Amino acid sequence: MKVELMSYTPDALTLLLRIKNTRLSHHDDPAHWSDAKRQEHLEYMRDTIKSSWEFVDYVFQIEGVTRAFTHQLVRTRTGSYAQQAMRVVDARNQPVECPPSIANKPELADEWNAGVAESMRCYGELIDIGAPIQDARGILPTHSTTSILAKFNLRTLHEMAKLRLCTRTQGEYQDVFREMRRLVSEEHPWAAEFLEVYCVAHGACAFPRYGKTECPVYFAALDNTSVREEAARRFWSMRHEAAPVAVGGKAM
Repeated sequence: MKVELMSYTPDALTLLLRIKNTRLSHHDDPAHWSDAKRQEHLEYMRDTIKSSWEFVDYVFQIEGVTRAFTHQLVRTRTGSYAQQAMRVVDARNQPVECPPSIANKPELADEWNAGVAESMRCYGELIDIGAPIQDARGILPTHSTTSILAKFNLRTLHEMAKLRLCTRTQGEYQDVFREMRRLVSEEHPWAAEFLEVYCVAHGACAFPRYGKTECPVYFAALDNTSVREEAARRFWSMRHEAAPVAVGGKAM
């Protein structure tokens, strides 16, 4: 697996601050703010409406991953994708990735390798005797490797991170997303705190039934059932409407 950050929005932090500040002022340029003021507004921005985050884009080239993974990746509907076309590319020499849970057990690996070999033999034979590539591909293993270009904005990455970094996610997806996060953070160090797993971001478990029984990160304080029940009781017993006011460049 190889992940490359091909392109990204330049000077993204100033852009984010400018977009957020535009709601209150068109004349105060964040490029001229002090580091302390920029940091203050960045922290405020993390806890408010995230529409401004959609202006910052990242394009990744992801290679040597399985089609099982890319099938999951492209379900993120707010991304843009360009993938190697198995419909027209002869894939008989394309590697097939064996999952560690199988590769590390010889008795399983032998069955896997035999099945893959037969599938690839049959695929090549079908093409050689006249089957269209686009139809022969139906017999290929789901773990055939591929490459894909993917573009996400910061808001989408933020939402993906909360669940796709979670230990409940299939290992290949975790590995790819950890690398995506690392690459983004290298270019935009401030973005690391925008890209956190759910339990770190919210102090609660996204999948409590899984967390309580299997997750090695889980601990009792991540169970916020009683907090949610109390919040629901209070919320549905009344109605309140906020009256925000701009103070110091922030809506309070």
